[in-house]
Amino acid sequence: MTSQPSLPALPVSELRRRLASGALSAVDLTEACLARIEARESEIGAWAWIDPAAARAQADRLDRMRRGGASLGPLHGLPVGVKDVIDTQGIPTENGCPVDAGRVPGKSATVVDRLQAAGAVMLGKTVTTELAFMHPGKTRNPWNLGHSPGGSSSGSAAAVADAMVPLAIGTQTGGSVIRPASFCGVTGYKPSFNAIPRAGVLMQSHSLDTVGVFARDPLGAAILAEALADAPAGDGLVAAAVWPPARPPRFAFVPVPDWEMADPALQERLTALCASLGDAVEPATLPECFEDVTQQRAIINTAEMGHYYRRYLAEGADRLGPPTREAIAEGQGLPAGPYVAALALQQALAPSLAPLFERYDALIVPAALGPAPEGLTSTGDSRFNGLWTMAGTPAVTLPLLSAPDDLPLGVQLVGPVGGDAGLLRAASWLWAWAQR
Repeated sequence: MTSQPSLPALPVSELRRRLASGALSAVDLTEACLARIEARESEIGAWAWIDPAAARAQADRLDRMRRGGASLGPLHGLPVGVKDVIDTQGIPTENGCPVDAGRVPGKSATVVDRLQAAGAVMLGKTVTTELAFMHPGKTRNPWNLGHSPGGSSSGSAAAVADAMVPLAIGTQTGGSVIRPASFCGVTGYKPSFNAIPRAGVLMQSHSLDTVGVFARDPLGAAILAEALADAPAGDGLVAAAVWPPARPPRFAFVPVPDWEMADPALQERLTALCASLGDAVEPATLPECFEDVTQQRAIINTAEMGHYYRRYLAEGADRLGPPTREAIAEGQGLPAGPYVAALALQQALAPSLAPLFERYDALIVPAALGPAPEGLTSTGDSRFNGLWTMAGTPAVTLPLLSAPDDLPLGVQLVGPVGGDAGLLRAASWLWAWAQR
């Protein structure tokens, strides 16, 4: 039995190869994850629920299946963390909220069923901000415990970053996959809207909520997402991330709205990265309809949150954090006119990008305003992520840059709606280029 902390930090593709060959057992990999959690969880606070005995039992069953010659699933023996807004049968799903304390679902979310069918070890539930909104949970950033891990998928990002688990699932309504991945220095992938089913996932906004994944590299993200996504949305993701493109991808460097608000070091280093890519990158501009997306996305989010979360005000308003309580109340009082207008703008966004994606494989944009902010009272600003959640486009962030204080800076790539395989192909090419 091994408990070396470095084992869960290996690329998922390598772990999968060792597990399939028998060179590594699911039990040993699970023990390595549990040992890392035992050593670090008191500092990081990434987990809302974990049952080591249950994880060991899952891993042992998977090892016996392999030894017996059973067909192995695509996630065979790989431990995965699941954000605590995703229902798990017989296991607490408390949504990071005191009102839901003690809640145990009678049925698992579709993505959890697919994890189990694919042979994953469901290691535990990762911390979420309250109701996947802005009131922070207990999680700290592994790079610097005094800095935010981001939100709302804070536990998922931190657990992967700290090598507690090789893979994790999160959700994004504004920037809750891409931003914590950027802050914690891992790969975060938000697929096209509705590519991964949301049944059994806490609904905050039916127009925006998206299930996403965390890994250490684009191939790892593709491996998990392909096992979770509906067909044809998940078809070919792993192949795209493995095989190099016939030609280098073509990137457009896009100054997003509010680019001037970005940290100067981020502006400088992202611009320098694009310059170093030479002819592979060209400057471009977004369509004019993107100028007001941040405000319009907030209207949709707030209005739909007011609807789906109304019971929380009725049952326990005094137990909610101020940001959550105020947003629900605001959403309940929002007039229909602005909401309908924001939905109309949303429908125009993806089609307006078509000319850009006829010329470019992916857009290069910042993943956050800068590195993880100091302090634990805020999860950061989602404006550079919410654009793409609103448009329904796939996005992936890669940990390619660092701030002067060595905190990570993510580079976000965006592709066309439905073009997830092509986006992951471009991300894998850029990842390999950066490792040279």
